[in-house]
Amino acid sequence: MHDPIGGERCPAQDPLAALRRPGDVTCDVYLTGTVFLDIVFTGLDGAPVRGTESWARGMGSSPGGIANMATALARLGLRTSLAAAFGDDKYGEYCWETLREGEGIDLSLSRTVPGWHSPVTVSMAYEGERTMVSHGHQAPLPEPPHGPPPPARSAVTCLEPGRPQPWTAAAARQGTLLFADVGWDESGRWELAALPELAHCEAFLPNADEAMRYARTDCPRRAARLLTETVPLVVVTMGAGGAYAADGRTGETAEVPAVPVEALDTTGAGDVFVAGFVTGSLAGWPLADRLAFAGLTASLSVQEFGGSLSAPGWPEVAAWRRQVLAGDRAAAPDHAFLDDVIAALRCPAPGTHAAAEARRRAAPTLGFRSRG
Repeated sequence: MHDPIGGERCPAQDPLAALRRPGDVTCDVYLTGTVFLDIVFTGLDGAPVRGTESWARGMGSSPGGIANMATALARLGLRTSLAAAFGDDKYGEYCWETLREGEGIDLSLSRTVPGWHSPVTVSMAYEGERTMVSHGHQAPLPEPPHGPPPPARSAVTCLEPGRPQPWTAAAARQGTLLFADVGWDESGRWELAALPELAHCEAFLPNADEAMRYARTDCPRRAARLLTETVPLVVVTMGAGGAYAADGRTGETAEVPAVPVEALDTTGAGDVFVAGFVTGSLAGWPLADRLAFAGLTASLSVQEFGGSLSAPGWPEVAAWRRQVLAGDRAAAPDHAFLDDVIAALRCPAPGTHAAAEARRRAAPTLGFRSRG
């Protein structure tokens, strides 16, 4: 994949390689949204107490906001194009370089806004939860900042009630598959009419609380089935309870349990789940396999701190599967399909130079000075 501004990177593993044909669109996933600088503190013994100083045992900095989703998709080998506004400051410069040079994300549709500073979020993780403080101003550019969306296999839209996203209709008209995430409804009304973009979407991926509120039911599984009256495919994430999906066109349902892990930082886990599900969908996997893979990638991500830079790539997925098979060949039957996928992708073995090169984690600073 090539960014005309100067970045170039070809993913070592391409899950869509067998499906690509001459003349296909070059973009697998299109995204637009706001890029934040995330500063994450972990290892806190509890919530900060007013009037005291708390010391964290871990810290990391990474691009956040829509960058969480973009990085997760790119690490799974999808050709990802991001249209976003970047701050005209060191934070913005760091985020741009990290996404373009480090992750190979196409930023040719993004813009640096003169005189606008980057939005910042400070996240504090403790007791399996997180507390966030954010600051920023609306970018003085339209969304998306470049105009109509480009041709793409798919796009992910993060819906907000009362905030129209007209680009979704244009994307659907040109054959782009739309996957919709959703934010919390601050109005408290939880009306599907406030999300008209769902009419253009292939899939809707709310969490259990969001799904139940929109469907007016206290059962997340029933909520998923009810919501298929509005959008063809609904996937409801249930945290430690796993995930459930319902396809309104075929009547098929699927449910997979969560992969048990010790969570360090849940920042960006929902974005990683969506990225895993989109990857499986574009690859044509069965519904249950898509759910299992999405849940696995999200579980792997929460074991590291930092939103975008904790997203796993194929070497980490392969390392997890090898570890499972080494311990018990009957373990994790929901993920048995990965054996053929990993073999086809030729993922590097743990401990090799290639595997080490593929592993990128949040650093405690915005970047050390180069010395040479």
